[in-house]
Amino acid sequence: MNVELRHLRYFIAVAEELHFGRAAMRLNMSQPPLSQQIQILEQEVGARLFARTNRSVRLTAAGQQFYQDACLIMQQVEQAADKAARLHRGDEGELRIGFTSSAPLISAVSHALFTFRQRYPAVHVEMQEINTRQQLAPLSDGRLDLGVMRNTVLPETFHHQLLLREPMYALVHRAHRLAHRQQIALSELALEPFVFFAPGVGTALYGEIIQLLQRYDIQPDIAQEVGEAMTIIGLVSGGLGVSILPASFHRVRLNDVVWIPLQEQDARSEVWLVWSKQREMPAVAAAMKALLLPG
Repeated sequence: MNVELRHLRYFIAVAEELHFGRAAMRLNMSQPPLSQQIQILEQEVGARLFARTNRSVRLTAAGQQFYQDACLIMQQVEQAADKAARLHRGDEGELRIGFTSSAPLISAVSHALFTFRQRYPAVHVEMQEINTRQQLAPLSDGRLDLGVMRNTVLPETFHHQLLLREPMYALVHRAHRLAHRQQIALSELALEPFVFFAPGVGTALYGEIIQLLQRYDIQPDIAQEVGEAMTIIGLVSGGLGVSILPASFHRVRLNDVVWIPLQEQDARSEVWLVWSKQREMPAVAAAMKALLLPG
């Protein structure tokens, strides 16, 4: 069977007008080619769809059923085309973003997410909390569209752009001898017990902060090793040691934790937006990228 969509459009026009002349005018074509196409359609279907006389045209029983089905098919085609267009524009679909634990605490990220939800309510946003190094594989194979991560060594298969450069802070208990200070040097933390990330958890902050301390010849006395920044803040609140974290975590407020700026100008951390060079960026991801990186 070789029934084309144009045959369905011709048939629906005749079925609704019940007059070949009016249907031809509606379709902006002449009547003889229309009659010929309807005959071809009936041959392909293997049934008479219209009962014709010199004065009237009416649908046969087969034609009535075919009309209902043809209308449904055309509606489905229109819906499919509309859905494809909406996906192309980024009006609907699925957006998958990997993010480090601090990302929701960064105002630029939370503002972009809120704005995206207002503009694209039909898009399903899936946020996956994954450490920086663990984002690379799903970004490569398409399980993630975008990654929000700390600066790290990236393979050449990735693009990245700077989202934020933020200062590092020292965290101490409010009863600590340094808690009253407006600013402190890293050297003043050299002999303090540290609450810090375990080296195997995959966070880029571990290497970033260790390298910062090493640049100033400081070998931290790590008393507690944990997997999450929130746990670090909680243990500092319990008086188990001091720590260092980027400013974005400062939005987590605990009464017993004091955040103190560091004197060192290079005590900075960067947050990047990362995506694969080898995969086409979906329209929904491009829309989010534009919100995260305006201008």
